[in-house]
Amino acid sequence: MAIQGFDYKGFAQNLAQQALELIPPDFNDNQENYVANTLLNFSTVAGQALYDDESLGFNLDQAVMITQIIAEWSFHKSVDLIRSGIPQQYWDPIMQKIAFTIFEIAKNAFHQGLPQDQCLQLIEHHVKKTYLDCIAELKDKNLIDEGLMEQAASQSNIDAMMQQQAQAEQAQAQAQAQAQAAGMPVPQNGGAAMPAGPAPLGADAKVLKLATLAMLFQKMKQEKVQTILNKFNPDDAQSVIKFMGMPDLGSKVDAGAALRCLQEIKTSIPKGNQNVTPSRILNKIQNVSQYLDKSQLEQTLRLERSKVKKFVFSALEGEYYEIPPKVANIIATHLEDSV
Repeated sequence: MAIQGFDYKGFAQNLAQQALELIPPDFNDNQENYVANTLLNFSTVAGQALYDDESLGFNLDQAVMITQIIAEWSFHKSVDLIRSGIPQQYWDPIMQKIAFTIFEIAKNAFHQGLPQDQCLQLIEHHVKKTYLDCIAELKDKNLIDEGLMEQAASQSNIDAMMQQQAQAEQAQAQAQAQAQAAGMPVPQNGGAAMPAGPAPLGADAKVLKLATLAMLFQKMKQEKVQTILNKFNPDDAQSVIKFMGMPDLGSKVDAGAALRCLQEIKTSIPKGNQNVTPSRILNKIQNVSQYLDKSQLEQTLRLERSKVKKFVFSALEGEYYEIPPKVANIIATHLEDSV
């Protein structure tokens, strides 16, 4: 039996429409169309495959999640390819390999019942590995030179968006701190007027909270959203996912009520994996050094960015070069897989 309620075509079109708002403003029409069409095509194909293959046995939430993951990585890596300088004739083969990798890894991970945060880390690792392998293959075939290979390998739109988000949050915090120091009232909604009157979703407090979270999650990275939802009651998580799929959700929720909900729940949002500590990550990398000498490690990391190399070789000396633990854990896992 097909997955009941899974409108994969409409869902893929909605994801592509949302992506149009996130495409870098310096892209021309051809580049914008490539990003949007790539995301639409791969998420549609993946959604149809999940919908048609009854042997997979996935439910609606799992099908939605896998499709979203493919859509997000299709967006980020197509942006990376455009910025890489690699000729457009090579983009599609690379993106096809990446999409196929995501689909297969996600299917296996969800079938095995792995926690969502582990699924996402595993997918991220294989996406980056596939991307780098494809670029190295172009270089080995003399289709691009070493300089272009290194330029392409250094692209990471997902990291750039994370950095921009962190900078925006920091700037907002500084502005609020300055306003408070000056004795000025701090607007809680960016200074915008809040609509008055009852809202359709305001009758049930729990429903309002879930809808408010969905509005917040629509603006966040999918990896972070899925990690948080993994801590939720399954029924609540399903409700949030459905709300996130509503393009007009913001018009159905009173802004004032939503802000009050955010104040109530912001301290109770589940934390990430607390077991990923710097000491454990250092141990993982130092264990790898028992099997790979320095020259072999340098070869393994030849396409990585300078910060990644610095992190690894600092770890071998027992020092933790400051990068986010989640990113550090992915690097350590990548090295373990290389042994």
